[in-house]
Amino acid sequence: MTEDQEADLEEQADDVEAETEDADADGLQVGDFVEIAYTARTVDGDQLVDTTDPEVAEEEGVDADREFAPRTIVLGEGHIFEAVEDELVGTEVGTEGTVTIPAEDAFGEYDPDAVETVSAEKIDEDDRYPGAHVHLDNRHGYVNTIVGGRARIDFNHPLAGEDVEYEFEVLDEVDDREQQAAGLFEMYLDVEPELHIETDEVEEEVPVEADDGDDEDSETPEESREGGEAADAEPEFETQTVEKETLYVESTPQLTMNQQWMFSKQQIAQDVIDKVGVDRVIVQEVIDGMGGMGMGMGGMMGGMGGAGGAGGADLEAALEDADVDADEIVEELEGDLDEE
Repeated sequence: MTEDQEADLEEQADDVEAETEDADADGLQVGDFVEIAYTARTVDGDQLVDTTDPEVAEEEGVDADREFAPRTIVLGEGHIFEAVEDELVGTEVGTEGTVTIPAEDAFGEYDPDAVETVSAEKIDEDDRYPGAHVHLDNRHGYVNTIVGGRARIDFNHPLAGEDVEYEFEVLDEVDDREQQAAGLFEMYLDVEPELHIETDEVEEEVPVEADDGDDEDSETPEESREGGEAADAEPEFETQTVEKETLYVESTPQLTMNQQWMFSKQQIAQDVIDKVGVDRVIVQEVIDGMGGMGMGMGGMMGGMGGAGGAGGADLEAALEDADVDADEIVEELEGDLDEE
């Protein structure tokens, strides 16, 4: 064996060892689903940035529709600040820590040039006061001052220039795929819908591979040119029954009316498919029965006529109110049937 061959073998062995070490890496790794609790505050002003703790939110007087509870994230996907993700990789469940994120990596440095003076007429009348949040030219800002017909708008993030201190605790590694999917929905939408995974048999059209045939029957170049049109023909398909893992999601009013879902449902569903490993997502609208409310046709007619109760009595009352003779209607219908 030559020296070059020995060197190649040593290099290959080193590569295999490195791959083995990566595979056996301890602790949480990029791509893992992790449930964490956290509270983030600005370092200088001690202003609350975000939290999963309901007690902290209540103490700070945060008035929001979202539920304050631990979050499920995917490491390495940018769901939290990169510095926090770097701190989490390699840790174990139960780890607690604090990370300080400099302003440039949090909400950016403060840019004085991002403060502009505009005509107050560009702002809705209801938003013409200091502190109001406004949208102008596809940018979000807030009103600093309004003097006469001019408004001073700051397009910096409200927390620009602030370092952020991030306290966290790793609560669990999430392996259950339904819980993973629920965590992704909650992270994107602040909504955790009812969902479950099933394996379905689905009929779908699949392309049929063309049979090239044996070498003895192969076409000559002339025959290939003559059959060019056939070669460009549409591919053939056949129906096959295949198994697909389906994530069924219940379409609640909270989900249906969620603006983020309305505008980004395709991207969100695709991300769930990729990360959870299902084949498709089906959103189902569930309509519950009325129970014992007795809303029959008579009840609807009674409601329309303003009469109380339900059933035939309501129908009779409605006909009487409309000055309609029910017997005449029956006789006319019977006459029509006899003529036919």
